[in-house]
Amino acid sequence: MSTGADTHGDCIADDDGAITHLRAWGEARDDIRAMLLTSTRALPGGKVDALSDYDVIVVTRDIGPYVTDRRWIDDFGEVLVAYWNPVEAEPATGIMTSGNVVQYEGALKIDFSLWPVTMLDALTSVPTLPVELDAGYRVLLDKDRLATRLAPPSWRGYVPELPDGTTYMTLINDFFIGVPYVAKCLVRGDVLPAKWCLDFDMRYVYLLPMLEWRMECDHDWASRVGINGKGLLERLPVSYRMEMETTYAGLDVTANRQALFRMIALFRRAGREVGEALGYAYPEELDRRVMEHARRMLAGEFGGG
Repeated sequence: MSTGADTHGDCIADDDGAITHLRAWGEARDDIRAMLLTSTRALPGGKVDALSDYDVIVVTRDIGPYVTDRRWIDDFGEVLVAYWNPVEAEPATGIMTSGNVVQYEGALKIDFSLWPVTMLDALTSVPTLPVELDAGYRVLLDKDRLATRLAPPSWRGYVPELPDGTTYMTLINDFFIGVPYVAKCLVRGDVLPAKWCLDFDMRYVYLLPMLEWRMECDHDWASRVGINGKGLLERLPVSYRMEMETTYAGLDVTANRQALFRMIALFRRAGREVGEALGYAYPEELDRRVMEHARRMLAGEFGGG
């Protein structure tokens, strides 16, 4: 029997002993056949500190006992709080999987994915790894040498794809659909729905991907992006961070009107620069018309308030 440890990734220091503990725990349980480490701690050159999560795929004969009796998470320390995913079919294979996110007392946080052996077996024959594995993985345990049959990672998981013209234009169009809604809510004094659209929908669903594209223009479309923009501002020109700061506001209606127009200006800047780099024409007329509509709405021309 072979553990197959430390393949497909550089050996990563685990000064807190978590990796050693995870391996020993898996070795002691006959039903657990493999364990894989993913995300930052599995990436060569990954930026790791004491607060970095351990993202662990636990491959077992049957995930059921680990879902129904949850006391096993206590094996790694005193649990502060835990979130559990439902048991559901993985889209690509239809195989039932689950998992959880566990914050322990102190810095330790482990995100467990629970896979049956059939899931790992299915992935040994696919031409393209799931993005989680394609970004990079480290085999911690492999009792049946099943993980040795996985394709090696391309290391391009979580690297944004270069958008085609249609994707570029769709993102811009969908960003601007939120502008009249925010303006309408602000005219009415409904700040909470305005901020949902401004600070979640427009910011994270549309502005963030545009900023990722802008960053990739400077990094040859080879730089990974973190979840929810992790590390993004550090890889953009400094002026982008300064402009981003002006797009935040509290609950004051006037401050949110200003934040709206500043976010549009930031999106426009990034959109123009991405378009210039990729040879796509930024839709100036759409931008102009939506901006004019928002100004008129905020001025009370359409009623409300």
